[in-house]
Amino acid sequence: MGKHNEFGKEGEQIAVEFLIEKGYRVRHQNYRYLKAELDIIAEKDGVLAIVEVRARSNDQIINIADTITKKKIQLLVMAADHYVTESDLDMEVRFDIIAILKNKNIFKIDHLEGAFYHF
Repeated sequence: MGKHNEFGKEGEQIAVEFLIEKGYRVRHQNYRYLKAELDIIAEKDGVLAIVEVRARSNDQIINIADTITKKKIQLLVMAADHYVTESDLDMEVRFDIIAILKNKNIFKIDHLEGAFYHF
């Protein structure tokens, strides 16, 4: 596995621990449907959060929400719809991003709730 893949998995685990600390119940990790993958599916207070994790190790300043393309959003929505239908859920669905910046000088987590809308 490449170093960036290893860091991506580490980032997802950091995000899971962060969500649990914030009172979320993690329902699923790495849920796959067709060509889509949902990094984390969690719930809190009757809301299902579909969480995309973005982990980086450099100091480059970028708007992390801008790294999610329209195509990626379409895939996330399709997979989330399948998960909700398959699980027979009737609850509000929200799309979040957790951005993790971790290197030898910095460790920072940002949680953008409702980062984009699916309509």
